[in-house]
Amino acid sequence: MRKHKSLWFAGMAIAALLMTSVVLERRSLAGEERPDYTSRVPKFTFADTLPEQEAQLETNPLMRRFAESRRKLAADRYRPIYHYVNPEGRLNDPNGLCFWKGRWHLFYQAYPPEDPRQHWGHAVSDDLIHWRDLPYAIYPHPEEKCYSGATLVEDDRVIAMYHGTRAGNMAAVSDDPLLLNWEKVTGQPVIPLENAPCRIFDPCIWKKDGAYYSLSGGTLPGPGGKPVRADFLLRSKDLAQWEYLHPFVEQDRFTRVGDDGACPYFWPIGDRHILLFFSHMSGGQYLLGGYDKARDKFAATAHGDFNFGPYAPGGVHAPSATPDGQGGVIVLFNMNPAKPTEGWNQIMTLPRRLTLVGNEDLAIGPAGDVESLRGEHRHVEPMTLPANEEVVLEGVQGNAMELVAEIDPAGAPMVELDVLRSANREEFTRIAFYKDRGYRRRDLGRTDLYSLITIDSSYSSLLPDVVSRAPETAPVFLAPNEPLELRVFVDRSVVEVFANGRQCVALRVYPGREDSVGVSLRSQGRDARLRSLDAWQMKSIYGSRSRAEPK
Repeated sequence: MRKHKSLWFAGMAIAALLMTSVVLERRSLAGEERPDYTSRVPKFTFADTLPEQEAQLETNPLMRRFAESRRKLAADRYRPIYHYVNPEGRLNDPNGLCFWKGRWHLFYQAYPPEDPRQHWGHAVSDDLIHWRDLPYAIYPHPEEKCYSGATLVEDDRVIAMYHGTRAGNMAAVSDDPLLLNWEKVTGQPVIPLENAPCRIFDPCIWKKDGAYYSLSGGTLPGPGGKPVRADFLLRSKDLAQWEYLHPFVEQDRFTRVGDDGACPYFWPIGDRHILLFFSHMSGGQYLLGGYDKARDKFAATAHGDFNFGPYAPGGVHAPSATPDGQGGVIVLFNMNPAKPTEGWNQIMTLPRRLTLVGNEDLAIGPAGDVESLRGEHRHVEPMTLPANEEVVLEGVQGNAMELVAEIDPAGAPMVELDVLRSANREEFTRIAFYKDRGYRRRDLGRTDLYSLITIDSSYSSLLPDVVSRAPETAPVFLAPNEPLELRVFVDRSVVEVFANGRQCVALRVYPGREDSVGVSLRSQGRDARLRSLDAWQMKSIYGSRSRAEPK
């Protein structure tokens, strides 16, 4: 998909501009010989067995370069230590998350220094937490740039399908142990831009009844001719020849006028299906519904957001998702910067596991072995949180921590947990909970109220080059008398908050003061009760489980 810079596309009719760019792209290719887009990045062919591949990686020049780049960038105070960040240069969308031969593979849009066009970067993990860098996976040519896409794991190979600019949607396959060698199907776009029957954009891929299916993201005319989210379905028997079927989603009464359907990922979840996507107007979202396999249509019955404010600056960006093999879906996102950082910019969220609750609700929690990163531990005993009085937790501090707290709001209209707090509160990042202050639940005759969880970076930094953003505020449903359960991950320039296993809010923060490491609690209006709080200092993911970054 079209890549952003800070505040890129702000206030514009994004989907309309994207459609225009494709028309121009088609015209520029019509009747013209395509330029030579061969990448200038060194490319290597690897052996077919795991021991041989590991031996080759030990001396591979790119691996050595990545390790040296990590050494240099590690001194940056805002570079996270347990959220994945690529080893060199800029980063954009995550792509093609998948599980192959006992390992998780993450691909992403990378910008190599000697040829800063989008290539597919690559990392591998045993546990979704400790990531190891691998050489670039997919290089441009015949396409100009390798944009967003997804993967499909088969018994004997992995298929990557992605958008190649100035060419069309591409397909590539790999079957070696670490997915180091990729071959492009036909060597040309399998769904070319020229004379395309629909919008050709970020694709995903799945298989049904022996045929391959692919969504291509885009828009359709909506009210007053304004664009609305759409995804177009295509089918193929061999990956090389594709036929257009129709727009895929029915009954979408949820997404906004102006949304587009970029970065689609369509997977089963429980006994339903989920379509995750990214809108250049309003960020990451999902649709839940039923997959009519006879008609090849998806009927949307529910909707939710992954952004609760703009995706930039400092917000959650595009998804990459794959089934977890147990009825759930694993998803992670890239996150945008809100401050210039030399030599790098974006990061990845922690992987999140989505599962279906009932018919239309999602549970959401951190995925992978994140507990393995826990180090020094502090426990806070139960206490009353006096009304209108900040309680600073002595001995609980840090800028790379996990916090697990259980709070009974009692009658308090708002309770607050602040992290990255300076000694005199010049800087702090505020996490606030508003019991029963959200919309009413009117499904199935119920009229219970949602609560709200907010993460606010308004006072996170005194630095003049940090770009401000409005607070993120998300709905979360708590049953009567259910306590607030927070799981908070602080990692230098990112804070992620999971609430009661049902919601997650996250943003980028950049404290300027060295003492902005404290933690405090506050109850507004009435007393509340802290039932428990545990804090752990978190270790780097680039330790003994990763060969990508020397200690």
